[in-house]
Amino acid sequence: MKKSTLFLAMVVVCFGICSGCGKDSEDGKTTISFQTWNPADSGPDSPIYKIIDSFERENPDIHVEYKFVGSNAYQEHMRVELIGEHGPDLYGISSGASFDAFRMFEEDVTPFCKKLWGEDWSHKFLDSCMDRVQDADGKTYGLPLGQTYAGYLWADVNMLKKYGCKVPRNYEEMQNTCRILRKNGQVPLAIGAKDAWVNLDMWMSIAADVDKVALYDAIEGKGSFESKGMIESFQIWQDCFQNGVFQDKAIDMPIYDTVNDMFQREGRIPMFANGSWAMNMYTVSDKKTRKNFDKKGANHEVFLIDWNGDGTVAPVTGSADVILCLNPESEHKEAAFRFMAYLVNEGQELLVNRYLEYMPSRADMDLNVQGLSADGKKNLAYIIENGKTNVAGARGIPYEDLNIAVCDALKELACGKITPKEAAKQIQKVSEEIVR
Repeated sequence: MKKSTLFLAMVVVCFGICSGCGKDSEDGKTTISFQTWNPADSGPDSPIYKIIDSFERENPDIHVEYKFVGSNAYQEHMRVELIGEHGPDLYGISSGASFDAFRMFEEDVTPFCKKLWGEDWSHKFLDSCMDRVQDADGKTYGLPLGQTYAGYLWADVNMLKKYGCKVPRNYEEMQNTCRILRKNGQVPLAIGAKDAWVNLDMWMSIAADVDKVALYDAIEGKGSFESKGMIESFQIWQDCFQNGVFQDKAIDMPIYDTVNDMFQREGRIPMFANGSWAMNMYTVSDKKTRKNFDKKGANHEVFLIDWNGDGTVAPVTGSADVILCLNPESEHKEAAFRFMAYLVNEGQELLVNRYLEYMPSRADMDLNVQGLSADGKKNLAYIIENGKTNVAGARGIPYEDLNIAVCDALKELACGKITPKEAAKQIQKVSEEIVR
């Protein structure tokens, strides 16, 4: 895969001078540093602090120095941190193009895993997650903290009823519903289109509905982005901006905390696009969220629609969400891996079964979420069922330059700067230059 010329130049100059990351405290404890954008730092009640506190109680010889970096700045921040002298011992990275692009900063943790869990340790995790973190030689460059599914839409059923609408089941119904909402001064289907990853998630679900084989063949270079199915998916994507399905100025609005808050905390829009991780709306302690989601008669629904009119709803895409990586330059790899292992075991139990930040990435883990409302149980069941029977393939594009090309084209389509055929042509040109 092609890498950014600037990134490689910086690596050549700087990687050799990267110093060790961890340090020994004056009290005899080993201090390890950990950075991630997810789970989010939402104050003292954030699950990540609960996990760290629990780990330190059980491992009194280790202190975890945690640093949260917001998602918008995370990738570039980590590039600078890892290339320079301040890289963390352990860090999270997304499972898309970033994970592959950061390969030289990812220790092969296979020996650590074998030592802790035995030779058949990989069976501990779901195949769909292991396929993403291992290479053809069986080297493992990270561990999946959880799994997520993208492409979902969310609705406030009561609010739709207020305007004489119901949850749409296909693109035609969605267009009619959005026209009614707009006529009544309400926001239609809201999307945080300022975020490239949101656009990619939504478009991939549309494209997979149109022709999932053509989608993944194009990504892997076995097919063309100029195929009929791919051009149709770009047309549907662009139409959503031009025919009023997505809200006005959607391209200027981020999902967090703008669009998400409009639905989750403020309860003032009827529909928005977000993934399975939005299930944490039922578990977070935020007072505004709880007032909205726990009020008497609350009725929210996660759903999928048939985008291309063939009678079948769109599939979701799925992947490991946060991949935990061990820095090869760490001076305290054993201690860092102990925390890494704790995160995917005890940590994941809390993140999934208490907070619903993710779906399980472990094959040996029981999904047993406590305290969910009937509303929440209904939607969790829908996500679980689709996770079993309706996954088109991997979430995201694992080739950095191709990922950028697609995201750039989706933005240009949203702004009406190019046509679907032009988008397909410029993406295909980049695709043909990728070494896979």
